[in-house]
Amino acid sequence: MLVRKRKARIEARAREAAVLGYTALDRRAPVSEAGRQLLRKAFPDHWSFLLGELALYSFVVLVLTGSYLTLFFSPSMTEGVYDGSYGPLRGLRVSDAYASTLHISFDVRGGLLIRQMHHWAALVFVAALGTHLLRVFFTGAFRRPRELNWVVGVTLFLLALLEGFCGYSLPDDLLSGTGMRTAYTIVTSIPVAGTYLGFLLWGGSYPGHSIIHRLYAVHVYFVPLALMALVGLHLVMVVYLKHTQWAGRGRTNRNVVGQPMVPQFATKSAGLCLMVSGVLAVLGGVAQINPVWDFGPYRTDQVSTDAQPDWYVGFLEGALRLMPPWENAVAGHTIMWNVLVPAVLLPALLFLVLYLYPFFERWITGDLREHHVCDRPRDRPVRTALGVAALVCYAVLLAAGGNDVTASVFRVSVETLTWIFRVALVAGPVLAFMVTKRVCLALQAHDRLLLEEGEESGIVGQSASGGLTERHRPLDAAHRYELLVRDVPLPSARPGEGAPRRERLRAALSAWFYRDRVDMPATDEQRLQITGRTAGPLPESEE
Repeated sequence: MLVRKRKARIEARAREAAVLGYTALDRRAPVSEAGRQLLRKAFPDHWSFLLGELALYSFVVLVLTGSYLTLFFSPSMTEGVYDGSYGPLRGLRVSDAYASTLHISFDVRGGLLIRQMHHWAALVFVAALGTHLLRVFFTGAFRRPRELNWVVGVTLFLLALLEGFCGYSLPDDLLSGTGMRTAYTIVTSIPVAGTYLGFLLWGGSYPGHSIIHRLYAVHVYFVPLALMALVGLHLVMVVYLKHTQWAGRGRTNRNVVGQPMVPQFATKSAGLCLMVSGVLAVLGGVAQINPVWDFGPYRTDQVSTDAQPDWYVGFLEGALRLMPPWENAVAGHTIMWNVLVPAVLLPALLFLVLYLYPFFERWITGDLREHHVCDRPRDRPVRTALGVAALVCYAVLLAAGGNDVTASVFRVSVETLTWIFRVALVAGPVLAFMVTKRVCLALQAHDRLLLEEGEESGIVGQSASGGLTERHRPLDAAHRYELLVRDVPLPSARPGEGAPRRERLRAALSAWFYRDRVDMPATDEQRLQITGRTAGPLPESEE
């Protein structure tokens, strides 16, 4: 009885202390208000918004499995004779990094499962992140006020590529070593500074003695911490700026329609997290990936055939194979254009375009309003066509990265296949741009036909004179709303003769972007209502 009373007093004091502490904190910071707003935050219910969550939860699996692997991995290039449990490699000289990878795979309980889960999670993370960026691009979700969040997302994608390359190179097997040799060539191709950078990073002449240890530090400490910080910043900005949403009845640029965080969204998100973890566990258990024991330890005088990097850097391999062997000597320095252009300048240009595109489109349109309703890709045919052309360019480069395998399978010469890919690299994106733009305009024309005539009913009527006609039924109000409420800017007015060159260029680009369009049939009253639906939020002083 005495113990029970003492326990009750302790619990009462604990509750009192918690209430007093929360009250003191709430008086000095908006804890209750922020918590209430966060718990009731609306999340749009559409599958395309799950892509970011797939990336987030695969990143969580990456962190958990990677933390386990760090307990057993030895990031050292010191060589010794292998005497582990994998018989075919006993007696060979291998680095400590390679030996510890074999130890994880064959001797640590659950080590191979965790290692393969880690590799699969890395592939899913980069794939989900890239697809999420494509969704944001094609729907115009990068527009004001989300330009900074777009920059954060592109930086996350860049760091994910770096993290994947570092982790891929750590086992020091023959396949990853071939990639390291390529990386060394890329670094040393930088004019003037390349040789010094290679010597500094590798810790001496190739293959050096420090690169694995340094990649380990980057892979385990620096990049993961940067990724965590940027993911946190990205989520905070998503909460602060609100989600974008697809056009629909009741959805405008001034609100967000969806389900609250608690309990609906939290329950669905937790289920998705468990599903992602389960699928990655199944893949790690039944789908073999990166069997380093088959590749063998890295030797500088050997190279494996059919050597391909992971898909997300495969486009660099293809660019290297397609670039002609051009070199020049300038002031005593050899400039290797065949490496510098495809492996240094091309990715630099790619990410520069990604970083600057939101600001470029805003400059063309001169639009400073906030946008919270997603564009349908067909309503922005030039932007959509540019994105598809970039994807085709990437696909051609990725396919070219395996030209030796393709040549062997289809029994054609590598030289012939290389020229085919070179032509496809130039003609493919142009053709894709033209076809995509025409398809988008055709889809707009189809939308206009639906608004004018309605949907096909499948019922055919016959007139008194014997003529056959198909009957149509009007579109429902929700479908009409989706087709009519769209925010497509008009081309800028052409400036006068004495206008600055910058303004003339802006007007020409605006005409190229937005000249080709199909206007939807709408009355003056409907157009006025559409303008109200697409108008941005009012300033706080006007609300």
